Amino acid sequence: MHRRRAPQPQREGLNQVPHPPDQPNPRPTGAASVTDTAAQQDLGSIWQAVTERLRTSVPEATFRLWLEPLRAAAAQGDTLYVKAPDGIRVWVERRYATLISQSLSQVAGGLRQVSFTPLEPGSTGGEGIGEVALNPNYTFDRFVIGEGNRLAHAAALAVAEAPAEAYNPLFLHGPPGLGKTHLLGAIANYLRSGAPELNVRYTTAEAFTNEFVAALQASGSEEFKRRYRDIDVLLIDDVQFLEGKRHTEEEFFHTFNALYEAGSQLVLSADRIPSELSTLAARLRDRFEWGLTVAVEPPNLATRLIVLRRLVRESDIEVADGDALAVLARRIDANIRQLHGALTRVIAHASLRARPVSAELVKEVISPPERPAPNSVEEIQEAAASSFGIPRSTLIGPSRAAAPLRARQLAIYLCREMTDLSLPQLGREFGGRDHATVLNAIRRVEQRRAGGDDELRSQLELLRDQIHSQRGTAA
Repeated sequence: MHRRRAPQPQREGLNQVPHPPDQPNPRPTGAASVTDTAAQQDLGSIWQAVTERLRTSVPEATFRLWLEPLRAAAAQGDTLYVKAPDGIRVWVERRYATLISQSLSQVAGGLRQVSFTPLEPGSTGGEGIGEVALNPNYTFDRFVIGEGNRLAHAAALAVAEAPAEAYNPLFLHGPPGLGKTHLLGAIANYLRSGAPELNVRYTTAEAFTNEFVAALQASGSEEFKRRYRDIDVLLIDDVQFLEGKRHTEEEFFHTFNALYEAGSQLVLSADRIPSELSTLAARLRDRFEWGLTVAVEPPNLATRLIVLRRLVRESDIEVADGDALAVLARRIDANIRQLHGALTRVIAHASLRARPVSAELVKEVISPPERPAPNSVEEIQEAAASSFGIPRSTLIGPSRAAAPLRARQLAIYLCREMTDLSLPQLGREFGGRDHATVLNAIRRVEQRRAGGDDELRSQLELLRDQIHSQRGTAA
C-alpha cells in the first residue's frame, strides 16, 4: 500500500452517538434515506449551502452555539429531516425553524420544510445506510490535551502520520463523551486532507451492521465486502455494538483479517477494554489486542477549564466574572459532552433572563454533583455469603463447593457492576485471585443471564435490593 506522510498539524487543541440476522435501525417516521430519495441532490452539499446562509443571518456566537451542531439526516418529499442534540433541539425548533426553512428553500427548491429528530450520542449525521459523515471540527488542533488523554492523542497522531506503521490495530477505550470519536474523526480528516491517495473509511459498528444487513437483504454481500476490504484505513467507532450480533461479528472478523493481512490500518473504539467485551467472540477480542490498547480517561479540572475557555472564546460569549467557568468545571466532571451541554444551558438561561454569565447564575442553573458513598466490596460479599448461608471467609476462600462457588461468582459480578475496581483489584479482594479467574466468573454469570436463567436473575435482584437497603439503613 502506497502511503505518504501528511503535513504536520499543530499539537494543541477540543474534545467535542436462535437469533435472527441483526436488524438496522428504523428511519425517522415517513422519511426516506438519502439513497432512497429519487433524484435527490447531494444532501451534504445542500446542507453546507444552508449552513453558509445561516451563518450570515445570525451573530457568529449564535451560529456556533445553536446552528453549527445540526446535521442533515434524510429527506422525503419537500421535508428535510435534521438531527439535533437533545440539549438544543427544542430551542432551535422554536426559535430557528422558520429561518432554516427559508434558507433551505433558497438553496434547494424542492425542499421547503424542516423536521427535527434526535442526534444519537457520538453520531455526526448520516449519508445513507453505512455512511457516517465526518465532522470537520474533529481535528487534532481542536483536541484539548490533558493527562487523561495525552497517550491516546499521541497514538492517534502517530497512526495518522504513518498508517499501518505505528500501531495496528489501535484500540481506544473509555466511557462516552471523552473524545474517542473526536480522535477517530481527526485521523480520518487528517488523512483525507493530507494523503488523498489513500482510501479511508470512517463508520460506526452500528452503521456497519445496518449496511451489512441491507446488503444481505438486497443483492448479497459481495459488494459490501468490496467496499470494506479494498481500503487502506478503516476506523470503526463503538465496536461494543457488535456484541450479541452473531452474523455481523462473523463478517467483521473476516473483514478485520483481510485488512490486517493486506497491511491496512485499523482503528477501533469501545466503551470498555477488549477483554471486557464479554459477549463478543473470543477471536475478535484477541485481535483487538494485537496492537496498542489505550484508555481515554475523564478530564481533570485544568483540562475542563481549557475546554470551557475555548468554547467561550470561539463562540464570542461574554462572561461576567472569572469564577463562572471554574464553578461550572467543578460541577460537571463526567465528560466533555456534558460540560458542553451544561455551558449551553447556562448561556440559554442568561439569554432568556437577560443576565450575564456569572458564577451566581451557574450555581442557580447547574446543580452540584451528588456524591453517594461508593459501594463496599465487603458489603457485597457479606450480602452474597448471607444469601447462601455461608460465612464471608468461605466465599473469598479456595472452596470449590457449589454454594461458595455460586455466591462468589455473583459477588464478583455485582462488585464489577457496583464498584469502580478493576479486574486485578477485584481479584485481590477475593482471596488474591488472578485477572482471568475474575473475568471468567463475570462471563459465567453473563452467559447464564443471557441464557434465560430466571433463578439467577432473581438472586441478583434480591442481592441488589439487600445491598441498597443496608446502605439506606446505615445512612
